[in-house]
Amino acid sequence: MWSTTDLDEALLWYEALEGTGVEGIVAKPLRGAYRAGRVWAKIRHADTVDAAVVGFTGTARHPKALAVRLPDGRVALSQRLTTALSSVVAPRLVPQTGQAFTKAGDSYTPAGPGRCSC
Repeated sequence: MWSTTDLDEALLWYEALEGTGVEGIVAKPLRGAYRAGRVWAKIRHADTVDAAVVGFTGTARHPKALAVRLPDGRVALSQRLTTALSSVVAPRLVPQTGQAFTKAGDSYTPAGPGRCSC
């Protein structure tokens, strides 16, 4: 784990590490100990939400993106899946017949309930 008190260095790490799988950076008071209730601030590249997988683009063997139902009921497409993530997701997809669309007009193959808890 790295640490710095230099704001410019922290911002450089934040920008440079984005594509490496590092979620973001944590800021805390210099002498602050970790305590329940989290007084530390997490600065993430993106926020995450729980969503139900309802479909995919590409093929069931090689999905390119997931269609997910967001907590507010909208269906949206995820970012493009990496090859590694696609290979983990593919065996869990149960494709259904037909084609569905997001409100943005993007098409996807519906996936049935059951095996996908990706």
